[in-house]
Parts: sequence; structure tokens; C-alpha cells
Amino acid sequence: MEIVEFEAEHAEAFRTLNEAWISRHFTLEPKDREVLNDPQGKIIARGGRIFMAMKEGVAVGCVALIKMADGGYEVAKMTVSEDQRGSGLGRRLMERCIEAGREAGAPRLYLETNSSLGPALRLYRAMGFKDLAPSETEYARCDVWMERPL
Repeated sequence: MEIVEFEAEHAEAFRTLNEAWISRHFTLEPKDREVLNDPQGKIIARGGRIFMAMKEGVAVGCVALIKMADGGYEVAKMTVSEDQRGSGLGRRLMERCIEAGREAGAPRLYLETNSSLGPALRLYRAMGFKDLAPSETEYARCDVWMERPL
């Protein structure tokens, strides 16, 4: 298993991995489609990064860091394929995000999630994320806001 930087050839896997988990728990929203249909333009070209988890040449997980106005990054579109859940891959992806944020001199990582995603919330809290007060969001499913100072 290796975690690699996003390349154009990963766009379909990034989209399909995310569509699968979002559709399983929620409804794909306009903001999801916008980002998933153009990760290069909506994330990379705006100063963000995407990491892909690869196993024997197949994408089995991913996570995006979306550049924020304050110099921080929003952790977004993090998912692991069903057959890799519980393997520690989510932790490895989050560790890579923290490392990348520090390398970039970012003040914090931020994320929006949902209270029904127990395993994800446990991971975020174990990785040092703290709950924030609610704020505006483009996602109807969001009811938890968190950040981790770097």
C-alpha cells in the first residue's frame, strides 16, 4: 500500500470512490458534483492537494486538502474502499494530510462531517481534531465542524 500524489489518471477513481461512500450514507449534493467532476480545477489549481492510496495499482482510498483563505486546508473527500475499512488506511491518509499541512506552513486543518459517521469522528478526534461551533456550509449533510492546529 502506498499513498501517492494525485495525477490526472486518478480523476475517475477519486470520483467513483467518493460517489460510492457519499451515496451509501447521504445524497450527492451540487458541491460534491462540482468538486468530483473537476478535481484538478477545483482543488489542485487552487493550491490544494489530493492523495491517493494505491494497492497493487488500484486506488483504494483518497483524501483532498482544499486551500482555505486563511492559509489552512480543509480536509475533504476522504474515503476508503469498503474492503479496506478497518485496515488503518484512514489513519495513514490523515497522517499524510497533517504532514502536508505542516510542510506547507498551514496554521490548521479544518473539516466538516456528519455526526452519524462514528468511526470517522473517532479517527478525527484521535488525530487531534477538536469540535468547533456550527458555521455556514454548502453541505446539507454537515452537522459537525472540526479543526486541528498545526
